Amino acid sequence: MQHPSSRGAMDFEIRKDRKQRGPRPLIRERAAYFQLMEQGYSTREAARIVGIDRRTGKKWRNGHHAPGKGLKAVPPICQDHGQASAHQAGPGEPPSGPSRYLQERDRIHIADRLREKASVRQIAAELGRSPSTVSREIRRNRRPMPKGGFAYQPFHAHRRAERRRARPKPGKISQNPELRDFIQDHLTMRWSPEQICHALRARFPDRPEMHVTHETIYQALYVQGRGELRRELTRALRTGRARRRPHRHAHKRISRAIKDMVLISERPAEADDRAIPGHWEGDLIIGKDGRSAIGTLVERSTRYVMLMHLPAGHSALATRNALATTVQTLPPHLWRSLTWDQGSEMAAHRAFTIATDVPVYFCDPASPWQRGSNENTNGLLRQYFPKGTDLNSHTPEHLEAVAAELNSRPRKTLGWETPAERLAKLLDLAS
Repeated sequence: MQHPSSRGAMDFEIRKDRKQRGPRPLIRERAAYFQLMEQGYSTREAARIVGIDRRTGKKWRNGHHAPGKGLKAVPPICQDHGQASAHQAGPGEPPSGPSRYLQERDRIHIADRLREKASVRQIAAELGRSPSTVSREIRRNRRPMPKGGFAYQPFHAHRRAERRRARPKPGKISQNPELRDFIQDHLTMRWSPEQICHALRARFPDRPEMHVTHETIYQALYVQGRGELRRELTRALRTGRARRRPHRHAHKRISRAIKDMVLISERPAEADDRAIPGHWEGDLIIGKDGRSAIGTLVERSTRYVMLMHLPAGHSALATRNALATTVQTLPPHLWRSLTWDQGSEMAAHRAFTIATDVPVYFCDPASPWQRGSNENTNGLLRQYFPKGTDLNSHTPEHLEAVAAELNSRPRKTLGWETPAERLAKLLDLAS
């Protein structure tokens, strides 16, 4: 006769004869018991419907330790295959062989030693693990008991850990269309993944489902098979690469003797800490075959970018004239110094200083980090002016638009303000 509470759950009759049946496993009863548990029945109710003792069902699910010394523990029944999971080591044996993750035998050893009142540090030493690993394992995978308190059951703990490690997991971006669209829109605007991540936290402070790390975005772009973001969006990244590459050493540049150079070691100390605005870094980005160039200037304090149009080439005279014209676009107090590398385009630096009263300092050979802000900006500009292209094709209006777009991006180093906002504050104070 079928019990009313089991109707609709399965077609299974309670055993009328509950006498001991010897070693024959209760295969059908066991499968029915696990099916009821998956449907949300309690341990007591599932055991009563199937016709087994409640303790039998708990042993099927959690396994148990044999009462005699030296005997192996009985592992839980695998719900998918109806078989016990393999266990090679005895309950008192410490595990052997290194592994990144705790194994089932490790968890059995932890449970045995906890019953013997061993400390976490003792257990960790026996396992060759960090005490924090053992402590975290007990805290995360222990089980609340009906009468209060917690118990660490190794087989239950191992199942929980295995479920948590299940791979592959669906990506967060692919599961949230709103998040995916926000990221794709800002990648199209050439925002970096880190800028996008901060913007998400600022825009949606109370919605954790809209928060991701920049590495999550890179994974969604680069890892094959994820399909979370359009692959062509990699072209909007600063590097424009379709796949990741390892870091390489910067190419060393040949030192050129420039007359009357003043090295960066003599630059005022106020320029180093970026506390006082008006100290600039400059360089050229070179076009195809070295025949065209664009001058780049970055203010160290605000990271404000200015671009110089060089239609007549990038000789020392052309560079000096373009620099002198650019200096006139901002108030004099925002031009305290200019730092450049030892490129021949700055051979007329003395004439520039005489005309503008702006001193020029030169970096040491093969030391691009001494102009870190400018080097970073040049990398960003390569999204707009790719290598191997003719840079003379860009008009002054286009250069102004590119500079305006860069100056409107929030910067982590500015507390997520934009360079344009920082410069506007300085101009307001001056007025």
